[in-house]
Amino acid sequence: MSSMPDTQSTIDANDISRFNSQAGQWWDPDGPMKPLHLFTPVRLEYILAVARRTGLTADQPHRLLPLDGRKVLDVGCGGGLLAEPLCRLGAEMTAIDASQGAIDAAKAHAALQGLSITYQNIPIETLAKTQKMQGKFDLIYASEIIEHVNNRHQFLQSMRRLLKADGVIIFTTINKTMPALLLAKFAAEYILNLVPRGTHQFEKFIRPEQLQRECADAGILIDDITGFIPTMQGGFRFSSVTAVNYGAFGQLA
Repeated sequence: MSSMPDTQSTIDANDISRFNSQAGQWWDPDGPMKPLHLFTPVRLEYILAVARRTGLTADQPHRLLPLDGRKVLDVGCGGGLLAEPLCRLGAEMTAIDASQGAIDAAKAHAALQGLSITYQNIPIETLAKTQKMQGKFDLIYASEIIEHVNNRHQFLQSMRRLLKADGVIIFTTINKTMPALLLAKFAAEYILNLVPRGTHQFEKFIRPEQLQRECADAGILIDDITGFIPTMQGGFRFSSVTAVNYGAFGQLA
């Protein structure tokens, strides 16, 4: 007998099963997570640019630890591709993922690197109910995760509850456009085989204006939308073009 989906959970069970099956390959730059490896430098650049713009870090390029002492939450951390470099930049990292396999891979890799990151196999709505976590974080980011979420309203409400009053929320995600369908879905999964088939569901892609509306409903005001486009070298750079990939950040209303 098939069970009905849990509309009260932000977790997509099919996605979690898929990510669990790929858990051992998170840190293989030529494996199924290759697109995320290529995308990581521009994601880091965006997070640091937002931190500078919002006063979370002084704009002092010579500082080795620009996020020193800042409490940061990585929502949907996977194997830790962003959590590790941000930890190296001084952040006090908490990182959560609904995939136990991803968390196991993240913990093992961080241990090899000698990094102290608090990894938890937990959905964000459960963390948000933990009294000591509410209003704790200076910066919360959900990178390439909101397009995998069920019940986005609950997801955004949970992010809001965990954020400090003057904290910052960051998203990177995929636009809901025809170019995104062709490139991020069909080409990436079926032609170029960059990611496993079934990784993305077009109906869960979200337009920037829709993300802004849903964030506003959750008490989060989006201040910036920045596009990311591919470079000839295989990476990505900032752009005004948001047709496929984009980042957004906001603060509490």
